[in-house]
Amino acid sequence: MRKPDLEELTQGSVTSRDGTRIGYLKTGRGPAVVVLHGSMESARSHTLLAQALADDFTVYLPDRRGRGMSGPHRPDHSARTEVEDLEAVLAEAGGDLAFGVSASGAIVLEAARTLPIVRKVAVYEPALVADAAPHAAWLARFDQEIAQGNVAAAMITSMYGLELAPPIFKVMPRRLLASITEKMMKKEDRQAGPDDITLRKLAPTVHYEGALIVELAGRFDEFREVAADVLVLGGSKGLPFLKPARDALVEVLPRGRRIEFDGLDHGSSSDPSPINSTGSPEAVARIAAEVRSFLLR
Repeated sequence: MRKPDLEELTQGSVTSRDGTRIGYLKTGRGPAVVVLHGSMESARSHTLLAQALADDFTVYLPDRRGRGMSGPHRPDHSARTEVEDLEAVLAEAGGDLAFGVSASGAIVLEAARTLPIVRKVAVYEPALVADAAPHAAWLARFDQEIAQGNVAAAMITSMYGLELAPPIFKVMPRRLLASITEKMMKKEDRQAGPDDITLRKLAPTVHYEGALIVELAGRFDEFREVAADVLVLGGSKGLPFLKPARDALVEVLPRGRRIEFDGLDHGSSSDPSPINSTGSPEAVARIAAEVRSFLLR
């Protein structure tokens, strides 16, 4: 599976309810499906998935707020804001289908609960939890480190808080990890073009991902209200703290179906990248095949 060139993707934008610009990339033909990226990602993080769906669907890839083509977060940012941004893209596309991963999986589920327009959604490892307290704790430390200008330390804090840190990190001093991360970000900064979305630019957006997890924690019963068809996806090597959410969702969703992929991890729906080193076209193709079948059914 070849990653599409930028010129193969057309650009557009919509205005969300609060006046913020939401930019997107678009490819394909057929009914519209909006694909929302996860944390530390952008619109171009799911181009392989878009390509795999493009023969059957017109795929919209928005930049969520704080990234690339879209405007900034506002002080009153919430899950509702994210839903309104998705709603604006769906209205522009004339669509009723959506896919989300991790934090955006939670957004897509909330949209399915609150927007009558949404007919079918697929979510990969949605970032829903029963208890907000652990995430409120790491988020407070993350915000303090960002305020102090210590972006590398904040990134390490979020990796631990979201259980993204590989096992080797658990035996390395945090100060050493922060130093390595800072050197990596400086190298990326030197090589990046003015419009490239770097780790340093993405780092502040992690606050809003953590805040979203805290806001939606412990609200599984609310998804009993979802009238849309929902496909809940996950990987056997995904984030352990998110697996209970998939168990809970299948119990409460009136029209929910679940698939667990053997051997896939949390980043398997996304394009391979420096921060998604285990990603592969083969993994994306496995997920895309199930999503396509579900959306066409």
